[in-house]
Amino acid sequence: MENHHDLLKMLEEEGEGKHITPKQAQILQAAVEIFAEKGYASSSTSEIAAKAGVAEGTIFRHYKTKKDLLISIATPVMTKFTVPFFASQFAKQVFDEPPAGFEQLLRNLIKNRFEFAKENIPLLKIILQEFAFHQELQENFQHVFKEEVFPKFERMLEYFKQKEQIIDYPSPVIIRLMMSTIVGFIITRFLILPEEDWDDEKELEQTIQYILNGLSM
Repeated sequence: MENHHDLLKMLEEEGEGKHITPKQAQILQAAVEIFAEKGYASSSTSEIAAKAGVAEGTIFRHYKTKKDLLISIATPVMTKFTVPFFASQFAKQVFDEPPAGFEQLLRNLIKNRFEFAKENIPLLKIILQEFAFHQELQENFQHVFKEEVFPKFERMLEYFKQKEQIIDYPSPVIIRLMMSTIVGFIITRFLILPEEDWDDEKELEQTIQYILNGLSM
């Protein structure tokens, strides 16, 4: 992975500031690469240890099981991808001080998440592969979505419905339609058909217009 330091920074931020040791960093980096390449079920801690250049016992000093290692990687990434407003600057820009128009907010949101996905492809691949098979990941995502995403998203949508800038559908319906469109585009672009001849600017613009047309009054 190219974003070694970005990965460690993300894991430390979402781990309540807990410092990651150099050996732990080697383990995490190796685990991401092997999980992304082979999948969780086909990977072993011995392989991860060999790639990280540490003894297998070193892994278990930091993580009780292979699943603990997976959860420690996947949960912060899900949080960062799902909750862009954890970053105070983005929160202020998107939710705390909404722009005058829904279109600008939508552009900010889609382009921000697109860039995050582009910089973290192996991590997103792990989540896509493993989400359906691990209840812990599902529960963590549900908690973050219910507590952090939905309330702010709903307030934002109510604001624009009152301004008559979007259709007066129930907010949960609008959130579902928006998320399925945005996430579907990102998964197709980076994980399902990454080798296609993509025109990213054109695809982003078409995605934005598709959502805008669907939600227009």
